[in-house]
Amino acid sequence: MIRQLSTAAADFATEFERLRHWSAETDAAIEGRVAEILADVQQRGDAAVLDYTARFDRVQAADMAALEITQAELQTALASITPAQRDALQAAAKRVRAYHERQLEASGRSWSYRDEDGTLLGQKVTPLDRVGIYVPGGKAAYPSSVLMNAIPAHVAGVPDIIMVVPTPDGVRNPLVLAAAAVAGVHRVFTIGGAQAVAALAYGTATIPRVDKITGPGNAYVASAKKHVFGQVGIDMIAGPSEILVIADGTTPPDWVAMDLFSQAEHDELAQSILLSPDAAFLAAVQASMERLAPQLPREAVIRASLQGRGALIHTRSMEEACEISNSIAPEHLEISAAEPARWEPLLRHAGAIFMGAYTSESLGDYCAGPNHVLPTASTARFSSPLGVYDFQKRSSLIEVSEQGAQVLGRIASVLAHGEGLQAHARAAELRLKG
Repeated sequence: MIRQLSTAAADFATEFERLRHWSAETDAAIEGRVAEILADVQQRGDAAVLDYTARFDRVQAADMAALEITQAELQTALASITPAQRDALQAAAKRVRAYHERQLEASGRSWSYRDEDGTLLGQKVTPLDRVGIYVPGGKAAYPSSVLMNAIPAHVAGVPDIIMVVPTPDGVRNPLVLAAAAVAGVHRVFTIGGAQAVAALAYGTATIPRVDKITGPGNAYVASAKKHVFGQVGIDMIAGPSEILVIADGTTPPDWVAMDLFSQAEHDELAQSILLSPDAAFLAAVQASMERLAPQLPREAVIRASLQGRGALIHTRSMEEACEISNSIAPEHLEISAAEPARWEPLLRHAGAIFMGAYTSESLGDYCAGPNHVLPTASTARFSSPLGVYDFQKRSSLIEVSEQGAQVLGRIASVLAHGEGLQAHARAAELRLKG
């Protein structure tokens, strides 16, 4: 089912590099088709969106009003789901909101100070005016994605949150709509694909142009987000889902096997890797995987993912496992060990770190609190999880006092003359006394 590697093997470096490889480049045919769709929506607006929705989602609508879901309909969806589903949604939303409110306090407030000459310096933090969130709606429904994208935007203070979600054949998932009600989404349109991204980026007669687009999607959505970046902001270009588990052998093998499955079941390109210095434990996990896989509805997807991009890697030590993890910079990183706090300081690159045997990655996907929109494909080396800060922008504040201008003006004059920008220098010099 899954390859086994050892860091002690002579060919480990070659095999490891082959395992890691994944190209973010989109198929040229998809890129070309997306460019056509974007140009068409930019030119024809609502009419193009209606045409593509009829063609790709098989939803015939006379006008865009038929594709918008009202707040009353969202509340009806919330009332229609089971009490258990409603309680779970509201409990998850409460935790996600609490986490992002803490994040707001820590990193999302304006600040300023005055230096010794009275000059005020600082930073003004303001929310974006309008954001668009894309929620996948093809093979599966993702109410958790609604919570994870809309709630931090709401906490950041964004006054207008526009959600788009495809509804193939007109099937509207009540759990997704209920999540939109719980998360405080302002408007919802049942459109998807590159045409939805284009409508959000450029605006149409019905759909207002947004400042930023967040949320995952298929290859067409990813390509469209890449194309419109610059017209609007985007969160990231997401690749296949990933999990890396570092285990010391103290966690039940069945638990670790199922954690690896939890990402493999997403799609055939998802990646699941286990690192451990305990060879007997690796063998036990492999046995668990063979026994448990037939019990799962998505066994075929899981097996394809594990055979294509999965691995059980025997390391010389836990320290070496941490080094390998840093080189991968995984989206999800589990430290399934008796003393996770001992190893966490050695880990520099990961989208989210799950510490201890009881902290399954799936809890982070749904209800732990931190955001589940995470950097993939090694971009955790320089990127962060989606957060309140993604829905805000920062402006520098500068108020130079008369006394401060005497000091700063001379400094600026020297540097401006050095750059050959005499108007810059003169503007500073005019404020000097004498």
